[in-house]
Formats: sequence, C-alpha cells, structure tokens
Amino acid sequence: MDFNSTTALGLAAAAVTTTAFLPQVVKAWRTRHTRDLSLATLLVLCLGIILWVIYGVLRSDLPLILANAVTLTLVGTLLVLKLKYR
Repeated sequence: MDFNSTTALGLAAAAVTTTAFLPQVVKAWRTRHTRDLSLATLLVLCLGIILWVIYGVLRSDLPLILANAVTLTLVGTLLVLKLKYR
C-alpha cells in the first residue's frame, strides 16, 4: 500500500471519529454508570465494527483497519462495562 495524501486523510478522519467514543468510556469507567447505554446498540455496533475490520483486512486498507480496531476496543470496553455495571 502506498502512503499518500488519501491515506493520510483516511487516518486523520479515523482518529477524529474513533476518539469520539473515548469520553463515553472514561465517563462510564469513572462513574460505573451505564444505565443510559443501550445494550442492543452496543452489540450491533460491535458486530458492525468487526465486519468493517474484516473488510479492511480483505482490502488491505490501513486507515479502515486501524480506525475500526481502535473503535472496537473502545466500544467493546463500553459493552463490558455495561454488562459489569448492570
């Protein structure tokens, strides 16, 4: 894969959208309050992100892989916290 301006743009977009989940993870971790988080939404979102990671791997698309791997980690953390602090 060539690292070019398109890849750089993809990585920048991935960084911005992925970090959107960070404040929610920090808040849930600190407060141990997840009542307002939808379990169904988190499950469906995790499934969708897993599919995006697989798609990114099949296409050898680094921004897609990295963004979704990090997002999966953050959303997966929210899912675990949701189940732990029911």
